[in-house]
Amino acid sequence: MEKRILKVLKGLAEYHDISLGDLLEGIVLHAFDGKTPFGSESLKKIAALKEVYGLDLDASASHQLRERTPLRQKKES
Repeated sequence: MEKRILKVLKGLAEYHDISLGDLLEGIVLHAFDGKTPFGSESLKKIAALKEVYGLDLDASASHQLRERTPLRQKKES
């Protein structure tokens, strides 16, 4: 998972005083039901957290991200 996304998720979980696992579970269960997992207050908090962590990705980046090869593996190749 992209590290800035993870930071925003952790911040949101902290804001709601729940674990990251509980937050992710809620998001997934809402998605499975075709429902939005966030109300307007949470969306405002997400926007603020995205600003703090420099997260400029949106839904259009979904399935487009690729993991980098660590420098050690590049040197060993």
